[in-house]
Parts: sequence; structure tokens; C-alpha cells
Amino acid sequence: MFRRSLSTLRPLTRPSNARRNAAIASTAFAATSLSLYYALHSSDIENDAATIQDHRPSALWTPPSREQMLAKLGGTGDDKEKVENWDLLIVGGGATGAGVAVDSATRGYKVALVERDDFASGTSSKSTKLVHGGVRYLQKAILELDYEQWKLVREALHERKTFLEIAPYLSAPLPIMLPVYTWWQLPYFYVGCKMYDFLAGSQNMESSYLMGKGKTLDAFPMLKSDGLVGSVVYYDGQHNDARMNMALIMTAVHHGATVANHTEVIGLEKNDKGRIIGARLRDNIAGREWDVKATGVINATGPFSDGIRKLDEPDTREIVAPSAGVHITLPSYYCSQELGLIDPNTSDGRVIFFLPWLGNVIAGTTDAPAPVEQNPAPQEEQVQWIIDEVARYLSPDLKVRRGDVLSAWSGLRPLVRDPAAKNTESLVRNHMINVSKSGLLTIAGGKWTTYRAMAEETVDRAIKEYGLKPAPCETTKIKLVGSHGWNKMMFVKLIQQFGLETDVAQHLSETYGSLAWNVAAMAEPTGLRWPLHGTRLTTSYPFLETEVRYAARAEYAQRAADVIARRTRLAFLNTQAALESLPRVVDIMAEELGWDLRRKETEFQLALDYLMTMGLPPSKAELTLADVRAGKARDHAAAVADTHTARAVFLPEEVQQLKSKFEALDADHDGRISSEGVQAAVDELGFALNESLVADVVDATSKEEGLQFEDFMDIASVAKQGIQPPPVSDDAARANPLGEVPKIPVEKSGGGV
Repeated sequence: MFRRSLSTLRPLTRPSNARRNAAIASTAFAATSLSLYYALHSSDIENDAATIQDHRPSALWTPPSREQMLAKLGGTGDDKEKVENWDLLIVGGGATGAGVAVDSATRGYKVALVERDDFASGTSSKSTKLVHGGVRYLQKAILELDYEQWKLVREALHERKTFLEIAPYLSAPLPIMLPVYTWWQLPYFYVGCKMYDFLAGSQNMESSYLMGKGKTLDAFPMLKSDGLVGSVVYYDGQHNDARMNMALIMTAVHHGATVANHTEVIGLEKNDKGRIIGARLRDNIAGREWDVKATGVINATGPFSDGIRKLDEPDTREIVAPSAGVHITLPSYYCSQELGLIDPNTSDGRVIFFLPWLGNVIAGTTDAPAPVEQNPAPQEEQVQWIIDEVARYLSPDLKVRRGDVLSAWSGLRPLVRDPAAKNTESLVRNHMINVSKSGLLTIAGGKWTTYRAMAEETVDRAIKEYGLKPAPCETTKIKLVGSHGWNKMMFVKLIQQFGLETDVAQHLSETYGSLAWNVAAMAEPTGLRWPLHGTRLTTSYPFLETEVRYAARAEYAQRAADVIARRTRLAFLNTQAALESLPRVVDIMAEELGWDLRRKETEFQLALDYLMTMGLPPSKAELTLADVRAGKARDHAAAVADTHTARAVFLPEEVQQLKSKFEALDADHDGRISSEGVQAAVDELGFALNESLVADVVDATSKEEGLQFEDFMDIASVAKQGIQPPPVSDDAARANPLGEVPKIPVEKSGGGV
């Protein structure tokens, strides 16, 4: 483990005497706690060493700072630390690039990795969060007798097991339900899931099983019961993608790699024979530019691969066919927190996943061709399509509203064409490695589940292409940093030793693994009876202010958006909560990184721009840092007035008005009113009410004897939002709301990356 005492994590600003005294006391406490924990887990270290050929970071290992990394790259002007020639320069800090860095560093090569934006800032943080073989791929393989597709599923299932073993705190098995509404489909899906188990072989997680209607509704009470026959439940893996990416980066650093985010390749250097021998870099934070030398350059930039390839050959044919995958985040009450749901039969043949994640629910994904851009925003019709598809499976009592969407994001999946193939228009099934005439090695395509195998294949190819000394791959047995000594009950000791709230301790354990001790040791006292340590960034989620400091000191966070999106996942869980926490995030990072007022304003605006691409309502676009500090981001009246995205339909005073109107209409005080007079009562509140709405509600509720207060509220709610949803037939529900939009072939879409 690498755990850092407060003495190694001191802020850049000069503390006051009171803060200095508190820091000294906290340092002694932290050092004692960390030493005790390390001693108590010495047997774990010995057990790990006996079973895994891996090197556990020392208890007080401190990763090099970003400035030290840039010095090694030659970006600070200090030639004393500069490495003259790298074995491999990896361009791209997403899942693939980070995986290549871990693989090559653990083989003993001199490795540098640079990323234009932040680690996992692109597709790698915007996936479906699944570690899966691909049930849909298996179905295609069987129906079309496609052996290649069969092999891809088998290989992905093998990698799934390895994935969960090397990062147990970031990934876990997740049961996924396939609800069945037709009798003949029950044995069909059951046999398919059993084949999925069979392909996994000894590396299977849990066996799939059948559930009848009753048990299905007990397990997933939100499900539509009409026509339900039962369900089939199978197992796949789930993970925290951006944190997994960060764990890969830190593991590469621990094994000697040099990494730098916000560092862009702006040119490739070639010798007189036309071979690539290095690159020109630019620090996008400080604006400095310089050259680095490398024996080989690996392009692992995902959907941006063609941009790097054109630095090599300006006229080269593009190979990336990006597909936009949109996901939305909903409140936890929409889904069981114990198992997910898959809809294998959407209106256009794609697959929709409906999954619990970090206390909320994510649903997606779509697949549609899209342009390559750094932070694509989801289109409203795609968000609505997901809502409509999800609503088809849920109980009519649970109305899926646009206002319940807490965030929405679009990730670019890098589907690729092989430029060496005769038919260059056809998409490759999984991933592709291409080497240009000048020696640029490009790895593109694939998905999160197979990142490790892709990295192994890439480094094997690099050894041949660049004449590196051969060394075997070790990554099947290298645990990621934070995994050593971690167990599922570690959070209990965090509660006992630091006085943390239970959900906070669980969050730290499942986000940082054994490094949670470092983060907890930095937490400031609350001054409360309980919890003793840990001030939250926002009341609704377990993220702590100390995580912002830790991100800046130990995880290379350079911008506020790095923290709210990828070090914590607040932007993905709730954009409004992320917006409200931004001033505090900016203030803490300013203390750590020495920002002045102008830089704080700039960072706020950049983070706000990012949140706008994550589904933050347009009404928030003009807010300033001062506005959010003043509480204008929490203007409930303005939020409810925006009926399209409002989470609550009515203001408190409107609820009271509705209650008074209902009581006035309830002449005999029996808690029921007739439909007569409802139109006038709602009209008086200023809501436009369609004449047929009352009759529709009466029919829907089957309460001819009268309307109760909840029915009256439903009428007013629909009237205020200006929506009257007509009864939807099955045929209408399956109409394509996106119109004639080109679609990615089903076998190329698989629920994210």
C-alpha cells in the first residue's frame, strides 16, 4: 500500500499557527494509525507475496508530483532529471493507454505516458460501468453460427475474471435480470444464460437462475407486473470506470512509469529515414513546449486516434467511426440496489441496461454515429428515448419523468476500420493494431473489459516493431495499487479508528481500497459528537472535502472538472449537486495549487461548461462563481419553474394552494371530490388543463366514486407540466422516436465500452 502521512501531504500555502498545531497533532495520530494498520496486516503482505509475484507499495510511499514527472520528460527546463530517451512514449491516458503503461512498466521498460486532457476524460469515464463478456454478442454468435463472435465472448469472459481479481475494491459481480413477458422466451433466455456460464467455465462468477413472477417482483418491485411470466438472472461485473483508470495510472507510476495529464502531443519527430523518434509536447496548464525522444510511440487515444495518425501522415485515411453512447442517471428508487435489469428487445434492436451504481441508477445506452469532439453533449431526443424504453418495463405507478434525470452524458465509442483490410469500410469486431510506415503504433477499438489483453498484445507488438529486449507480460498477477491488504470489511476499521459515518467509510474503502487510510488521515475534525472526521462536499453524497486535497496532492488533479468528474464521480451522479459543490472544490484546489482569484474564476467556468455537457439544465449556463456562492444555484422557485427538468413539480406554496382547493371541493369531508369543479380549480392556479384530462384520470384510476387528493395532484401535475400522455399501445411504444437516424449495427453495439 502507499499511504501518506500528513507530513508528506502538506499544503502549498503557509498555514496559520492554529492550523499548524492541528496539523502536528493530526500527523502524530495519522502516523500511529497507519503504522498500526500496516502492522496488523503484515500477515496479509506475506500471504500476497506467497501467491502473487507482485510488489506492494510501502506504507508511506509518496508518488512523484506532476512537476517531477514533467522534469523527467524535460518540460521544466531542468535537464538534471530529464530522461534522454524513452523506450516507449504512450499517447493517451484512458483505459487502453493506462493499461499499456502498466504492462510495459511491469516488464521493465522506460515508459512515459501523456494525456491531452485528464486521465479517463473521454470514453473511459463514460462507459456503462460493466465488466462483461457480452450476452448480446453470444446471442448473435449462436443465431448466425459465428465462431469469431463466439471466441470474442469467451475471451472477454476470461478477462472479466482477471479484471475483478486485480482490482477487487473497484469491481464486483452484479446480478442482472432479464424480465420475461412471453412463456416461450423463459426457456430460451435461460438456455442462453447457461451457455454464457458454460463459456466462462471455471472462471464463472455465479450460476444463472430462473425466478417466477412472485420472486421477480419481490426482487425488483418497480417492475411492470401485467403479463410478467418470470425472469432469468445472470451475472456480470460492474466497476467504477474513472477510478479504475486512476488505479491503473498509479500502478504504472508505482512500477516506474512517468505520467503527465494535461500534456498534449502537438507533433511527431522523425529522423532522416522517416522513422518516428519522438514527439513535441505542450503542457496545457503552463503553456510550455518541448521535445522528447522515444524508441517507439504508441497511439492509444481512442476516438481521437486519427488526429495523432494525421500528425504522422496528413493524408492518411481515417479509421475511427465513432458511435455516441448516451446514458442517464436516475434516483435510486427506480431500480433495485441489489441487481440490474437488461432489456434485450428495445424498439430498434439495441440493448438497454438499467443498473444500480454508487447509490443511484444508470440507464443506457444508445448507439448512433457522431462527430469526434472532446466533450460531446447528449441530444435531448436520445435522453427521451432512454426514458421511454425504461418506462416500458416499470410499473405504471412509477412515472419516469424527465425531471428525475440527475445527469446525462455521451461517450464516444471508437469503432474502427482496418486500413490494411481489402474492404476498409467494414468495422472490426473488437480492437485493431496498426503500424504506419514511419513506425507509429496505433491501438484502437475494444472495450473496458478487455483492456488488459489489448495492452498485452500492444506491448508484444511494440517489442517486435521497436527491437526492445523481450520480457514476459506480468499483468494477470499484478494487483492494482489499493488492492493489497484490502477486504470488504475494511470500512469498519475506518469507522472505528477515524470516527467516520458508515456510508462515508464504505465509499472511501470502495473508491481508494487500502489507500483509504491515506485519505481518512487527511480528514479534518468536524467538531461534532459524530462523525469525528470528514466534512462532506454535499449532504446527499459521501464525498469528502479531504478528497479534493488528496486528488490535488496525490492523484494529479489540475482542474476543478478533474475532481468533480473523475476523482469523485459527483458530475455523473448529480450535476446539480456538483454545481453547488464547485465553489468549495475551487477554494480547496486554490489552496493546494496556488491559484489566484482570476484562476479560480476560470476553473469555475471550465467546470460549469463541462457540467453543461453532462445534462445540467440550460437555465444554469449563465451562473457565475459569485452566484453559486450566494446560493442562486439552489433557487428552488426557478428550478420548479423549469417544468421540463424540475425534480419537484410544485413549490411549497403551490402544494398548500392545491390542498386548500381540494378541501373546498370536498363538501362532505369524505376525502373524495367529483370531477366537476376540478377544471376551474386547476385553472385558477394558472395551469393549462386539457378538457379530457379529468376523464382520463378517472378512467385510469377506476374511481368513478370520486377523486382522492393524490388524483387531484396528478391532474394538477400534468396540467402544470403541459403534458397529457395518451394511452400508449405496444406498437406506438416501439416507434423510433429518433426518426431516420443511421444506426450502428447491433453486433457492434453492446451497452458501452
